[in-house]
Amino acid sequence: MVDQPQYLTPEGFKNLENRLRHLLDVRRAEVAERLRHALEEGGDLSENAEYEDAKNEQAFVEGEILRLETILSSAQVIEETKGKKDEVVLGSHVTVVEKGTQDKEVYHLVGSAEARPSEGKISLESPLGKALMGAKVGDKVKVNAPDGELVFVIKEIA
Repeated sequence: MVDQPQYLTPEGFKNLENRLRHLLDVRRAEVAERLRHALEEGGDLSENAEYEDAKNEQAFVEGEILRLETILSSAQVIEETKGKKDEVVLGSHVTVVEKGTQDKEVYHLVGSAEARPSEGKISLESPLGKALMGAKVGDKVKVNAPDGELVFVIKEIA
């Protein structure tokens, strides 16, 4: 992850910065307080479930801080241009229709760090993201899926 740039939208960069700030300023202190309380209970630490749980949470929080710092340190913010585009690029909003259906689907092509398929944000490294890159309105793109090949027709790029 360190040697490759992490592509982020301005919104995605801000969201990750806010999340990191929250972990550093709030969560880290909360976990430290949990650890302090667990230690005050005394007894054998190996049998103290609260202490063990707080240590696990501390490890998770510190790992997430490191992950976010790494992403943000190698981030390249992609500026989104308004209006229609000639071809799909990182940051594009792409409207597609799967062959054999009439349902339009809209995807926002983003970097892997902010991909959220359930929200329509797909990574440029995903099979669909790779297939869409460089395509134009009217193009058909093929994606290999577990159930077989899917074909999408690009209806609009914004």
